[in-house]
Amino acid sequence: MSNSVFQSVIVQLKDIPDRVFGVIDTEGCVVSCTDISLLGERWPDAALKVGSSTDSVVSYGQKCFKAIVSNANYFEYAVFCTGSDEVAKNSCLMAYIALNDAKNYYEEKHDRGTFVKNIIMDNILPGDIYIRAKELHFATDAPRAVFLVRQVSQADVATVDVLSNMFTEKTQDFVLSINETDIAVVKQITPTTTGEDLERLAESMAETLKNELFVKTVIGFGTVAEHLRSLADSYKEAQTAIDVGKVFDTEKSIINYENLGIGRLIYQLPTTLCEIFLSEVFKKNSIDSLDQETLFTINKFFENNLNVSETSRKLFVHRNTLVYRLEKIKKLTGLDLRQFDHAIVFKVALMVRKYLSSRENR
Repeated sequence: MSNSVFQSVIVQLKDIPDRVFGVIDTEGCVVSCTDISLLGERWPDAALKVGSSTDSVVSYGQKCFKAIVSNANYFEYAVFCTGSDEVAKNSCLMAYIALNDAKNYYEEKHDRGTFVKNIIMDNILPGDIYIRAKELHFATDAPRAVFLVRQVSQADVATVDVLSNMFTEKTQDFVLSINETDIAVVKQITPTTTGEDLERLAESMAETLKNELFVKTVIGFGTVAEHLRSLADSYKEAQTAIDVGKVFDTEKSIINYENLGIGRLIYQLPTTLCEIFLSEVFKKNSIDSLDQETLFTINKFFENNLNVSETSRKLFVHRNTLVYRLEKIKKLTGLDLRQFDHAIVFKVALMVRKYLSSRENR
């Protein structure tokens, strides 16, 4: 357990006059203290005496000690207070209550975090989820959103702390380190929370990390998990959102799995099937025979919903010039992009080609 948990409570005891409070570990090392000059000192004899009498306040060397024990009733730490009179004993007991509560809260929070991490990583059996949730007093059917925050170009170890400070409901929301670059955020939400709300939350996380740590991120999130057992699926969807977005929406930094559209389907296709599709669509000439200017024209035509007049205006060319280019594309590929069905086939073909290129560059 982190000694900073004890220190955060200990510093609040500084205002009690004529008393020094602190914590020692099983070897007698002072790990937390209101008098920082004592940090690191070792009192092995005091630890031995405390370990032999864990149920009561022990006096030793003009100090009072009270053992903090584990769930298995083993001596883990001891609180101490200077003095050996009754006031010192009572003060030591009060400090013990505060520090033991802090320890229990930390461990419960840590256990809950480990539990949630095991769920999203598929490291727990479905039947065990119910049992563990009951032990941890965990609501199983509350709606939760899962975000995957991926740090790009550089990673900062402080990212977890910054994200943790954004979520005040510490018993319901979890910020979990997955690896050097990835952090999972599991947030309990209300039934009325919309996809737009989740996108705004993701934007807030990205902006906070950018402003405080100068860290650039890509954030993906899946469909809302209505039950604990669905968290793993939502986490996988968040991963897929980032992976698919990296291929088809390279400019986006916030990616909603539900908005991936046809890109999600293409990403799941075998490469051999994609190659067959391209060869069947472009029987006359390969898609690679189209130059960059032609591809740019095609993309603009799609962006403007196959509207010739609007596309020519955006390209700053005469309408007839655009019609000529579309006729040229028809001769090369056999597809008339002014026809909706042909345009759909061509759009899918462009996405398939982009997907295959991303696979080749891996």
